[in-house]
Amino acid sequence: QVQLVESGGGLVQAGGSLRLSCAVSGRAFSSYALGWFRQAPGKEREFVATISGSGANTYSADSVKGRFTISRDNAKNTVYLQMDSLKPEDTAVYYCAAARTYHVIAYAGAYDYWGQGTQVTVSS
Repeated sequence: QVQLVESGGGLVQAGGSLRLSCAVSGRAFSSYALGWFRQAPGKEREFVATISGSGANTYSADSVKGRFTISRDNAKNTVYLQMDSLKPEDTAVYYCAAARTYHVIAYAGAYDYWGQGTQVTVSS
């Protein structure tokens, strides 16, 4: 059984930074692609960023390119989302997820395991 626990959310002013972490329990961590998604009030869950099992490949949504960076530490079973130049429209609950595939994938339906989410609020 794979469990994911996010941390690092909070309240930040526009232009500020936050780093989200997601600790993943379970075996064969490096065989999973990992992703970050977010859901704002009244909106559907949307893709943010994904990283391959080795960490060599990443892919991000256009709305966060150049501002957010996904990374992983396979020795610590942890995935990170560094968020810089935050905007009020980044306010959402952020979820990490794991997919039983080695490659990057942006489709939420392909992910097998999800965390409980962490709130990020960006004030203007």
